[in-house]
Amino acid sequence: MVKKKTDNIILQAKNLKKTYKPSKENIVHALNNLSLDIKEGEIVAIMGPSGSGKSTLLNMFGILDKPTSGKVVIDKKDIYKERKSEYPQIRSEMVGFIFQQYNLIPTLTVLENVTLPLRYSRVKKGSAKRRALKILEEVGMKERAKSRPTQLSGGQQQRVAIARALINNPAIILADEPTGNLDTKTGDEIIEMMVRLNKKTGQTFVIVTHNPDVTRIADRVIHLRDGKLEKIR
Repeated sequence: MVKKKTDNIILQAKNLKKTYKPSKENIVHALNNLSLDIKEGEIVAIMGPSGSGKSTLLNMFGILDKPTSGKVVIDKKDIYKERKSEYPQIRSEMVGFIFQQYNLIPTLTVLENVTLPLRYSRVKKGSAKRRALKILEEVGMKERAKSRPTQLSGGQQQRVAIARALINNPAIILADEPTGNLDTKTGDEIIEMMVRLNKKTGQTFVIVTHNPDVTRIADRVIHLRDGKLEKIR
C-alpha cells in the first residue's frame, strides 16, 4: 500500500539560533533565526556550502544538539522543553539516522546492528529478530544477516544502516550525505531505495546532500547560507 503525503506539519524549526564562541573575540552564528516547516511524507533535500548550517540543523532535528534559542517541534511536541532524560526515548521513537560513514559496529553482525536501537524500546529478543529480518529483506540484505560490516561493500553497509534507521518505524528519517562515500551507481541505488521506502511507508526524509541526483527526487530543496534560509525550490 502506497501512503500519500499529507499537509500535516511533522517537523518545524521556529526562529532557530545556534551560536558558538570559540574565543571571546570570535562568535559563530551556525544558525541565525531560521524557521522551516516540513510536511509529513515529504522528501526534503538540504543544500548549501560548507559552514552554511546544514549539519547543525540536522543535529537540532535529531535532538543531538540543543539550540541557543528557538524551537524544534516534532509532531506538535516542543522537543527542547522536554526533560533532557527524555531525549533518548523521543529520539528512538521519532527519528531514524543514516550517516555518510554508516556508523555500524564492526564487532556486531548485520542482524545485531539493526536490532541495536530496539534495546531502548523493551522489545523482546524474538520480536526484535523477526522485525529486523523483515526490514533487512526490504533493503535486500536478509541473506547477509550473519555477516559483519567488514565483509560488506560500502553500498551494502549503507543498506544495513538504512534498515537500522527504520527498525523503530520512526516518523522522520534524517540522512547526512547518505551517498557521499558511494560510487555513482551504488549511490543511485540508495537514492531509489529511499524513494521507494518513502512511497511505501509515508515516512518523512530530510537529507543533507551535495548530490544533485538527490535533489532531483526531492519534493523540496532547501538552500542554506550563513545559517539562514536562502531559498526553497
